Amino acid sequence: MTTLQSVPRPTRGVVNPAAGERMFRLERYLPEADLAPFVDFFWLVGWSLPDGVTHVQRTLPRHAIHMVFDAGRTAVFGVMTGSFEYTLRGSGRVLGVSFRPGAFRSFLRQPVQAITDRKLPLSAVFACDDAAAERSVLDAADDAGMVAAASALLRASLPAPDPLVERIAGMLAALEDNAGITQVQQLADHVGISVRKLQMLFKDYIGASPKWIIRRKRLLDAADLLAKGSDIDLAALAQQLGYYDQSHFTTDFEKLVGKPPADYRRSCKES
Repeated sequence: MTTLQSVPRPTRGVVNPAAGERMFRLERYLPEADLAPFVDFFWLVGWSLPDGVTHVQRTLPRHAIHMVFDAGRTAVFGVMTGSFEYTLRGSGRVLGVSFRPGAFRSFLRQPVQAITDRKLPLSAVFACDDAAAERSVLDAADDAGMVAAASALLRASLPAPDPLVERIAGMLAALEDNAGITQVQQLADHVGISVRKLQMLFKDYIGASPKWIIRRKRLLDAADLLAKGSDIDLAALAQQLGYYDQSHFTTDFEKLVGKPPADYRRSCKES
């Protein structure tokens, strides 16, 4: 069996990552070469908590579609526009497949906006029996076995790569690499496409509007910075992220993370 290639433990998108690290194991693994045009990474969460102990973990999804293997809850999840919480108790493992932005379009064979904020059984997209697919992954002996089982399921329905996925990757990389891009028009100008075409492309292939993606990126940037204990002035942070004022930033941040920025920074320092 191929040795898994792991990437550093992620913290971006994990609310209060220091507290979560004591409660569960989080890994990311790269796909093999034939799956790399479609899959960004596999992620695995494992936990074993004492009797009577529970942990509620809040996460902040981005513009990715996931195939998740979770006992009794296995499904394909479209882009989720809100945060979500998962309660850990006892022992368990969950494996997820995070698809490259745009790559799921070829599996779904329709605009992926159709599944935004929705979930589908695996059999609606892939040639499989849902229960058997879940067992093949969750009954595997170790991480490598789980990733191999999920990879086999993907290979059974693998479409031809779509060249537009690479173009979308370049657009998103431009957004990540240029902190000054805080408006849709700026992104459109940077990548040389009209705002309307950019909006249509993102909704068709990613499942979210460029405006939403830009807003989510800046909120994730803020949450990551504050979770690390940055003493940056919050008014300056709001301005840096392209907000009209601190009040609007605070409202958006609290809605997504569950706490105002100052309270979130303080809670992370105390963890």
